[in-house]
Amino acid sequence: MEERDWLAERFEEHRTRLRAVAYRMLGSLSEADDAVQEAWLRLNRTDADEVENLGGWLTTVVARISLNMLRSRKARREELAGRLPDPLIDRADGIDPEHEALLADSVGLALLIVLETLSPSERLAFVLHDVFAVPFDEIAPIVDRSPEAARQLASRARRRVRAERTVPDADLETQREVIDAFLAAAREGDFDRLVAVLDPDVVLRQDLGPVGGSREMRGAAAVAGQALGYAQIGLDIRPALINGVAGAVAFREGQPFSIGAVTVRNGKIVELDFLADPERLSQLDLTILH
Repeated sequence: MEERDWLAERFEEHRTRLRAVAYRMLGSLSEADDAVQEAWLRLNRTDADEVENLGGWLTTVVARISLNMLRSRKARREELAGRLPDPLIDRADGIDPEHEALLADSVGLALLIVLETLSPSERLAFVLHDVFAVPFDEIAPIVDRSPEAARQLASRARRRVRAERTVPDADLETQREVIDAFLAAAREGDFDRLVAVLDPDVVLRQDLGPVGGSREMRGAAAVAGQALGYAQIGLDIRPALINGVAGAVAFREGQPFSIGAVTVRNGKIVELDFLADPERLSQLDLTILH
């Protein structure tokens, strides 16, 4: 086997983990793939014989690339404001093995949305340490801080994540029952039943794309009213798993209308996140739901 083929084979052994790191860092599948590809290019420019721990080296490289990509976003902050992370969509009856690898350690859309509010360095420290168990002495040089400062970055990020209700009820069946009750109440125009399945402090986010902008709404009454409005426009709603939790994809006249990620905690809906950007929806493969 030629050296390049051997190197490519070893790189492929780490690709899934590297993509998972980059996806959590960037919230974008295409950018995650770009970061992994850049890591491969850098590996080709390196004397691999001098790399003692290839997995650790590649993780560090992908983290650095992702950190630089996050920092470059600051110049486009207004353009990206309210943009939801890329969802992973599966049939309601099971998760694609490739998605399963990306979703290990729970990476629901609600968590990715919180990660978007962190500074790039906080996000890196949290993702590498709390999700991938990278020691702080290895994280420190990536963010140009001491190990103790890196620990503090992760701690701040952890407090922010814990303050939000990002972890859903573990039971998918319960999640689905709550969502079905919500959809049934909306179809039947029953405001009181809608409010009954919503947490009083429920938050609804909509990403309508560059033209429509983004919207955020809070409170059970406001969200119930919005649901009643959408129930009148003739949507074909199909159950799906969105980043491993129960959700739905809506079609209108055969075309994708929105992807809804729903976070259910203690039997109530605490968060609804809708991707309704026509351009991004058109790029997704939703044939598995037909």
